[in-house]
Amino acid sequence: MATTDKLFAGSIPELYERFLVPLIFESYARDLAKRVAEAAPKDVLETAAGTGVLTRAMTARLPAAARIVATDLNQPMLDQAAKRLDGDRRIERRQADALALPFPAASFDVVACQFGTIFFPDKIAGYKEARRVLRSGGHLIFNVWDRISENEFADIIEQALAALFPDDPPRFLARTPYGYHDVEQIRRELSTAGFAEIAIDAVNEKSKAPSPRDAAVGFCEGTPLRNEIEARDASGLEHATAQATAALARRFGNGPIEGRIRAIVISAA
Repeated sequence: MATTDKLFAGSIPELYERFLVPLIFESYARDLAKRVAEAAPKDVLETAAGTGVLTRAMTARLPAAARIVATDLNQPMLDQAAKRLDGDRRIERRQADALALPFPAASFDVVACQFGTIFFPDKIAGYKEARRVLRSGGHLIFNVWDRISENEFADIIEQALAALFPDDPPRFLARTPYGYHDVEQIRRELSTAGFAEIAIDAVNEKSKAPSPRDAAVGFCEGTPLRNEIEARDASGLEHATAQATAALARRFGNGPIEGRIRAIVISAA
């Protein structure tokens, strides 16, 4: 994983929330929140909480007495999240590394993570930390993206940028968000971390955008893919976004577009 893969700063958090959250994250947040609620937790730790889409979904599902501690490695993402749910007393936000959590052992009933473990440089260490802070009988509930070929918008944008930068294609999407999908590997790593009961489901959804441009901006400018584009051409972000827009329009048309997305949901007890 490149160092810039985990860097969500500058205008990325705002664009991520504005474009990517409704594009690919909201439906899976509702699914994950439902699974969390079924565990009837009193205390929930959310790691890699980002701009708060899962946090919001959990507040809609969990009783008023439930406590949610939302953490993220990037403070700018938490700052963006606070704009939507500022003042909700059930939520505590803390900057924290999921591989070195600042909480005592056996502090939570559920650890939840929406598309965050894909960014862990050491997956087993992250799973061990989740297990450490879980109470007896607790659950780690998280999701990851399936391979990029099962996620049409991302796949088309990756190919468009490879054509734009043929000598050094940006590979952030395939490498990191869509690079951790081997269910047997995930199962082995969870077992190594000490989890015994592991359930894995594949969940298909549809990604919808008002236009190809909205989807292209979300991926090219609202994720660390932006860092890779600007590293190759400091003034080329708009051109890269335009190329991604054109590729999506060729495949789906110029109006509202819809594409296939697929995630893998894991519950470990």
